[in-house]
Amino acid sequence: MSRMAITWLVLSITVATPFAAAKAEVKITPDVVYGHKHGLAMTYDVFRPTEKPNGAGVLFMVSGGWYSQWAPPESMKPFFQDLLDRGFTVFAVRHGSSPKFGIEEAVGDVRRAVRHIRSQAATYQVDPERLGVFGMSAGGHLSLMLATTADAGKADDADPVLRVSDKVAAACAWVAPTDLRIMVSSDPNRLPAYKNFPALVMEQDAAAKMSPLLAVTPDDAPTLLIAGDKDELVPIEHSKKIKTEFDSKKVPAEFLIIEGGGHAFKGDDLKRAQKAMGDFFESRLVKPAAEASAKAS
Repeated sequence: MSRMAITWLVLSITVATPFAAAKAEVKITPDVVYGHKHGLAMTYDVFRPTEKPNGAGVLFMVSGGWYSQWAPPESMKPFFQDLLDRGFTVFAVRHGSSPKFGIEEAVGDVRRAVRHIRSQAATYQVDPERLGVFGMSAGGHLSLMLATTADAGKADDADPVLRVSDKVAAACAWVAPTDLRIMVSSDPNRLPAYKNFPALVMEQDAAAKMSPLLAVTPDDAPTLLIAGDKDELVPIEHSKKIKTEFDSKKVPAEFLIIEGGGHAFKGDDLKRAQKAMGDFFESRLVKPAAEASAKAS
């Protein structure tokens, strides 16, 4: 098994296990097509709580090592249970996978997924202005790219999906790479482990374009960063540096450091990170809407 597949498998099993006891009843809509590439469909799964939905949606980037694989949606449901119990509708988004497709193409795919979900928001009974995104490792990187480089869409595009914004209202990035320039094959000083990730075969100019650290601006989405201070694959400095950039641009940003944590969390560390993410999305996607409704009444 490749290193990238192992990374995704470890993350999936480690995160899902503590939430195996289901609570909220959920309607699952599998394999929604949000676009096509090379004659193949790009898809996401939708997980909708059937009781007390809060009107907000959260996209999960199905990505580890920029490798994105399909899994039965029922097997992923425990992973999302905490968010579902809080009333969020969850979208598990797959992108064109390494090694066939590179990082820039993966970013383009998840941008399109946001646009498609926004365009179908009424169908899913979510507010298009209350969408969050999260992911782990490469999925965290993709989440930060969405948080820092959104656009309003092209009003005159022939494709109606591309006329829609890809803006998200909040992002949570777990153990996320933020500066690809020090990770790609063109950097002779990169960590040896990175040679196992084909997606990182890039030149410096392409790496800079795909580095959220270099894209921070004051209008970026509020972000929660979660990282372990013993992570040897994506050192915590990645999160520290982008937190400094967020602060300098006055972007609302929070940072949860898991002391002793590596590249994947387990046990109490995992529960702490999961709770922090749920609380963050509630504060950014649910509380403002509730306050506005209260004022209107």
